[in-house]
Formats: sequence, structure tokens, C-alpha cells
Amino acid sequence: MSANPVVTRRPPPWRDVRVLRVVLQLAFLAGVGLLVLFLYFNLTASLRRLGIQTGWGWLDEPSGFAIPDSDFRSSQPISDALIEGAVNTLKVSALGIVLATILGVVVGVARLSTNWLVRKAAAAFVETIRNIPVLVIIIFWYLAVLLRLPPISSAVEWGDLLVLSNRGLVVPKIVGEGDQAVFGVFIVAGLAAAVAAWIWRTRRFDATGEPHHRVLWSGGVVLAVALVGFFAGGMPLAVSLPERGDLGTREGFRLAPEYAALLIALVLYTASHIAEIVRGSILAVHRGQGEAADALGLSGFQRLRLVILPQAFRIMIPPLANQFLNLTKNSSLGVAISYYEVTRVTRIAVSQAAPAPQAFAVLMAIYLFFSLTIAAITNLVDRRLAYKGR
Repeated sequence: MSANPVVTRRPPPWRDVRVLRVVLQLAFLAGVGLLVLFLYFNLTASLRRLGIQTGWGWLDEPSGFAIPDSDFRSSQPISDALIEGAVNTLKVSALGIVLATILGVVVGVARLSTNWLVRKAAAAFVETIRNIPVLVIIIFWYLAVLLRLPPISSAVEWGDLLVLSNRGLVVPKIVGEGDQAVFGVFIVAGLAAAVAAWIWRTRRFDATGEPHHRVLWSGGVVLAVALVGFFAGGMPLAVSLPERGDLGTREGFRLAPEYAALLIALVLYTASHIAEIVRGSILAVHRGQGEAADALGLSGFQRLRLVILPQAFRIMIPPLANQFLNLTKNSSLGVAISYYEVTRVTRIAVSQAAPAPQAFAVLMAIYLFFSLTIAAITNLVDRRLAYKGR
């Protein structure tokens, strides 16, 4: 005789764990939604009572203020001012991330140097900078260093190429002239050819073991095609040289002291943290990897560049992403030295009668966009460098 089949009975809904889990999650979401609605209606009611507009029409109103070192004028709308401020934030953050990464890697490697002086100097840099508030570093560079440079009347000049004063550093600037479409087409073609050269040299290296020199090949291709496009397009670029006057400078590109102080401080502070991440990541690479490199006869630099650092970068990408996010958010401290990044622009817009809740909501959305973009890029790099399972 066959055994009687086991009959499983489903418990009633009020005792079913799966049903209870879904119900509790829906109840939590409903509670959050009700709380958000309560706060929204309470805010709008308070704004109406105070006579403050609750819509978004203020974005199209004239800003009433100008932004230095830009073409933005006070007659333009507040939305354009916020975009200009976001661009300024992007300028200091993007360059700061690149420079802080380079400096942090150099200092992190130096902390593991066999040279006593190099090792101690790197340790002193890290332990000093990372234990000082970044705002103090920003103010120090602005008030105690850059504003102490010579006034414009006795500025330091190096021919027609450089003017240095407490008004900033002015250097030559490349400006466009005439039709640049042909030159742009050649630049795009050069970049495509550089990618093709990179792939070709990589495949050749994989097939033959011959040194690839991908950077030299790709850079040479871009330079050659750009030169051809420059002359084929009728030389559409020119150099604007700085000229010093009695009250300021004309032409050229001016690096404002506010921008320079913020950039230098963010780079130094973030690099001190990145250096420790690099040091820890290198120490996390198995010791046998270095011993294998020594057995192959690689020099110390080759061992570091070809064996140790590529594996260390797999480890350091997630904590590096946090430092990149911190640098971007710390750029808001530029408001302390009157750098016109997006936070300062928002505060000025609020002082010019823009509604504070909506203005700061836009500000938070801008920083959220920057942070999510950085997180997405670093996650892609992390997946690309991650070990692939068999």
C-alpha cells in the first residue's frame, strides 16, 4: 500500500508570515506617505500665512546679482544663476577629485617607502592635514597665503605669460575664432582613432607579449589628427595673453584666489585620507605577489606599477568613492570665502526674496545628483575591476 500523501495546509492570513511581512511594509510606506503629506500641507499653509510664494515661478525671476569670472548678469533668471553655481561646484570638485587622487596615491606609496625621510615626511603630512578641520585649511590658504600676495600694482609678471597678485593668477587662454566645426570633426575622429589604437595595442600585447605603449600610441594619434584639423580648419584657435592694468588684468584666464584656496584645501585634506586608503590597500595585497614579482626580476617601480597597484585598486575603489563624495559636498564650504559655488548662489538668491524651502530643496537635489553620479561611476569601475568568478 502506498503511503498517504502529506497534506500541507496554508495558515490563515493573520498568521502567515509572508502576508504579515507584506502588510507591515505597506503599512510602513503608508505611514511615511502620510507624514510627508502632513509636513507638506503644514509647510504650504505656513508659507501662505507669511505671504511667501509656494510655487516655482521664482526660478524665472531676475536674480538681481552678478557672478564674478563668468558671463552671468543680474538680469538673468535665478535658474541660470543656480546652473552657473552648479558649474562652479563641478569645476572645483572634478579637478579636486583628480588632483587629490594623484596626490593621495603618491603619499600613500611614500608611506611604505624604505627611505626613512620619505616615509616620515609622508606620515607627517597625513597625520597633520587630516586632523585639521577642512574649513580651517580653506580659510588659512585664503587669508594667510593667497591674499598676502603682492597687490596688482606690484604684481609678479613673467613676460606676457603670467601675472600673479592677490587678485589671482592670470595665464594665457585659448579662445575660438571663426568656424570651429571642421576642427571639432577632426577632434572627434582623432578620439575614435585613439580608441582604435588603444584596442589594437592591447590585443597585440595579449597575443605577443610585446610592450603595448597604449598611452603613447593613443596620445600620438590624437595629437596628429588634431594638428591636421587645426590647419585644415583655418587655425580656429588663438591665444589670449594676459595684460596688467592699474586696477586689474585684461584678457587671459584668471584663477581667482577664492577658487584656488578652496581647491588647494580640498585636495590636501582629501589626499591625506586617500593616502591611508592606498596604504591599507597595498598592505592588503598578498605578500606572495611581491615575492613573485621579485622572482621574475621586476624592478621596484615595475613591481609596484604592474603587480601591486593594479590589485590594490580593486580594494580601494569603494572607500575612494566615499572620499570623492566628501570632497564634492565639502565644496559647499567655499561659501566661507565667497566662492560662488551653488550653496553661496542659493543663499544669495534666498536673500533676494527667493523662497527658502524651495531654493534649498533645489540645492539638495543638485548635490544629490552629483553624489549619485559619482556613486554610479565608481560602481561601474568597481565592477570592471572586480575579480571574475570561474
